[in-house]
Amino acid sequence: MQNEFRKHIEEHFPELLQNKFLLACSGGLDSVVLAHLCNQCGLDFSLAHCNFQLRGTDSDQDEQFVRELAKQLNKSLWVEHFNTKAYVNDHKVSVQMAARELRYDWFKDLMAKHQIKTLVTAHHADDNLETFLINLSRGTGLKGLSGIPAKTDMISRPLLPYSRVQLSEYAKENNIQWREDRSNAETKYLRNKIRHDIIPLLKETHPTFLHNFQTTQRNLQQIVAISDIHLSNLKKELFREDGEVVRISTEALLALNPIGAYMYGLFNAYGFTAWNDVVQLITAMSGKEIRSKTHRLLKDRDELILGKIEEEQINSYTIAETTTAIEEPVAMTITLVNNIVETGPDVLYIDKETLKYPLVLRKRQKGDYFYPLGMQGRKKLSKFFKDEKMDVFSKEKQWLLCSDTDIVWVVGKRLDNRFKITPRTKKILKITLN
Repeated sequence: MQNEFRKHIEEHFPELLQNKFLLACSGGLDSVVLAHLCNQCGLDFSLAHCNFQLRGTDSDQDEQFVRELAKQLNKSLWVEHFNTKAYVNDHKVSVQMAARELRYDWFKDLMAKHQIKTLVTAHHADDNLETFLINLSRGTGLKGLSGIPAKTDMISRPLLPYSRVQLSEYAKENNIQWREDRSNAETKYLRNKIRHDIIPLLKETHPTFLHNFQTTQRNLQQIVAISDIHLSNLKKELFREDGEVVRISTEALLALNPIGAYMYGLFNAYGFTAWNDVVQLITAMSGKEIRSKTHRLLKDRDELILGKIEEEQINSYTIAETTTAIEEPVAMTITLVNNIVETGPDVLYIDKETLKYPLVLRKRQKGDYFYPLGMQGRKKLSKFFKDEKMDVFSKEKQWLLCSDTDIVWVVGKRLDNRFKITPRTKKILKITLN
């Protein structure tokens, strides 16, 4: 197996031959065998061990075992202790999810600190089968059925072609010791129940079941690759970037068939899960939107607009009379001038004596109105936005320059008539957007 593993690394993971990596080691069979295989190949790596403090002395003995393994292999080791139960209570997640979030957050921090690009984990063929069956039981798409990826931007999994039996045989042949996690025998967890109750029956029914499954996985992965290429080309055709949002023609989306599958393929990367709502949004009234944890999808006339959900930001900034330039929330310079020369949408001239300081830059508020330059009377800001055909994203990003409670300038769009330059103006204030 050692020679076969070395060849596998050379063909599929050549970067592990050239760069130092982090190897996650629990002390169990899979990660201990992986550590020995990588060491025999002369690879440069460090070990990382998580003590989740869930199994009393067993957890501490696992840690001590990994410490001794690191000394045996002459490898550096990082160990982190987690208060997993407190994390479960604070974040209202399962123990398995808590352990996953804790370890991967730590791995990321560790890798960033030590400038390590790759984390190597010991997922193998049986893990892949278990994940397939879990995803199948919950309902999933092609990607969920195509298994654990051998590589991502952060993680490499060189043991995926090998079964648990192969790893166990290699350990016994080479007198390699490992730690058994007794909780792995408990069938109260779905993965363990599949591992102990379902997979043995499948393998008993068909002796080459695992091999056949791996063949199926490769076929599914090839189909996913073809699908990804098609969807990538379709995104380039349909997704039109407009500043910080993406616009997609609803007419073009309605021409896709089957529409549900296409909408999943085009939008699942943005965290959406309510696919009936996504499909119905295409023909919904303007203004309707749906949200994932990270993105918003908005219906605006004959388009869908996709944008990120931004963290809450400060919605009000003050500008003192002595200020000559600001960088946030919009960059602008403020100067006194003798006459009007340069003009354009990014340049504003105001009668300074009509202003009350400090000026305020803020977002819209309910009931806002102003007196648009070139028009008679006042106009509600909401009506102005509608006439300008501004979508929800644009409205939310629009800044207003105000004097006391009065809107002076819908920034970059329209000056208020009350602050315009007149023959009586003595001090001209020029504001330029940079």
